[in-house]
Amino acid sequence: MERLLSVVRKKTLDPQEPFLQQWNKIFVVSCVIAVAADPLFFYIPVFNRQHQCLTTDRPLMIIACILRSFIDIFYLLHIIFEFRTGFLPSSLPEPGSAELIRGLADIAKRYLSSNFTIDILSILPLPQLLVLVITPALKGSFPMKTKKFVKIAVLLQYIPRLLRIYPLYKEVVRTSGILTERAWSGAAFNLLIYLQASHVLGALWYLFSVEQQARCWHEACKKINCTSNFLYCGDPNGQAYLFIDAYCSHKESEGDNAFDFGMYAEAFKFHLTETMSFRRKFIHSFWWALRNVSSSGQNLEVSDYMGEVLFAIFISILGLVLFALLVSNIQKYLQSSNARVEQMRINRRAIENWMRQRMLPKPLRRRIRQFDEYKWQLNRGVKEEEVMNDLPINLKRDIKPLLRLDACLVNLKKVPLFSNIDDRLLDLMHGDLKPVLFTEDSIILLENKPIDMMVFIIKGKLRATSRRNISNYVSKSDVVLEAGDFYGEELIPWAMANHITPHPISTSTIKSLTKVEAFALEANQLRSVVSQFCKQHLPSEQALRHALFTAQMFYSNQWRVWAAYKIQEAWRDYCQIKQRDGRFRDSLAKTVGTSTSSAANLYASIFISHLLQAVEQDRCHQISQHSQMTVLLPPLKPDERDKRDYSILNL
Repeated sequence: MERLLSVVRKKTLDPQEPFLQQWNKIFVVSCVIAVAADPLFFYIPVFNRQHQCLTTDRPLMIIACILRSFIDIFYLLHIIFEFRTGFLPSSLPEPGSAELIRGLADIAKRYLSSNFTIDILSILPLPQLLVLVITPALKGSFPMKTKKFVKIAVLLQYIPRLLRIYPLYKEVVRTSGILTERAWSGAAFNLLIYLQASHVLGALWYLFSVEQQARCWHEACKKINCTSNFLYCGDPNGQAYLFIDAYCSHKESEGDNAFDFGMYAEAFKFHLTETMSFRRKFIHSFWWALRNVSSSGQNLEVSDYMGEVLFAIFISILGLVLFALLVSNIQKYLQSSNARVEQMRINRRAIENWMRQRMLPKPLRRRIRQFDEYKWQLNRGVKEEEVMNDLPINLKRDIKPLLRLDACLVNLKKVPLFSNIDDRLLDLMHGDLKPVLFTEDSIILLENKPIDMMVFIIKGKLRATSRRNISNYVSKSDVVLEAGDFYGEELIPWAMANHITPHPISTSTIKSLTKVEAFALEANQLRSVVSQFCKQHLPSEQALRHALFTAQMFYSNQWRVWAAYKIQEAWRDYCQIKQRDGRFRDSLAKTVGTSTSSAANLYASIFISHLLQAVEQDRCHQISQHSQMTVLLPPLKPDERDKRDYSILNL
């Protein structure tokens, strides 16, 4: 309430204020309730079966008046807001020079010339005045006059209320986006219109049933020249005639000379016009209207009364229009929701035709189909990159955890060079990361081919197979890469160099073992990120050279091969020394066991030691001559190469 009062105190209001947008939604709901509450006045007339006269349902009359008055408060507040809400001029002198018009005179002039008349006609309390003030003063025929006046007043105000709902609904949809491009919401909205029409027609059918029974009583009264005052329970001079009940009863209407109730016969059959139970007559009237609107009035049996025939024609036309509108809108929304599926089918047919024209082999066709199917299952035809590019930074940040980008950035920090990277560079890399998909048994990268991107695995498994020739010996290694791993790290030393060189060569063949989801960072984007990182964390040239050498030793495959070879060589030397020491101890033990002199044992051990060393050296010399072993030299360090080739980024 305080917020409402603060808004009312303002001189002018901005139409883009959140409060006004929220108020428009509330007012649309109140308008829908208003058009649903007004037909309640049609159920007020009712026949008193005991006294055979027409009266009113006073509890229902009071409830309908209170509900209508409460809804009119929302219309009154809406009119006040309209007189204080600024607007943009329809024609702007210059593009982009839109300035809100806040003058109260201009606002009032605009509103008075547009929707003011409709709002005033909608808010006039005509039904309340007729029911509570005017018609009670008219004694005698009070119920009949109430029925006639209320019918005219409600129908006259119903049209402007309906006309006011549609533009407000379109404005709410435009500003808030609710009920747009959703099959269920569109179908629900059109179904609501369908039910509302049935509600209004059911109330009219009940009111016309009361009029039909009153018409029957008038005709019966004419036959005996009686007065019509007996029809109204409020007339003190009225009296009941028992023959009226016999002439206008439903059972007697089956004879040849009986009164023809036409389409209203069902109301008299179930005594709806005589019951004070609002729930009973409302539900049955609503069901009658819904049934006939759905069938376009095909089962209606009318009398020769002109008003009844016109009402039946109106029901038939309205039923056809509403049914066509409902079906067309549901079909439109369903087609909108299935548009991506249809587009997927069209794309698949185009891909099949293209593969057939290019005469691709069947295994390759199968892999292409698998990739297309997997991509569709993952994003349902939505182009994720285009959607993300159109979103602001704050929404991208909130969406990152859902798209597993945070997991990718965590994996990025596993790279030693980026272990201390700050959030700003992470956001920069986030914009460069591209989602990639790999189907099962797909060869992603071949050995001895240039590496063009660094890939961070989010889901699935890859196998990295490498073959190396060391000393005429072929070494094969298989490494399984899972979620959290990455490959393509050889690009980091390349990205740190300033000169333009070809991309590093892959020493492994990368193949997918399962369906793989990953994020890729292309070489050019990686170079940009590395340059920014070096500018912040490695300000001096000496630190840059040291970082480059460290990165080269850590990521370079040549250094890895050389390190593996040196480890193997050291292991072989260790095994040879251990084997030689074992033979020496065995020989020494044998000598000690056979000699009795300690001096002889000492000389014998020294002699055997020198003899074994000579034999071992001769054997190694012979092996090196026959095998022609190639010694693997370590790669050159950055300081030992041309400085031009390893100049660091000019930061």
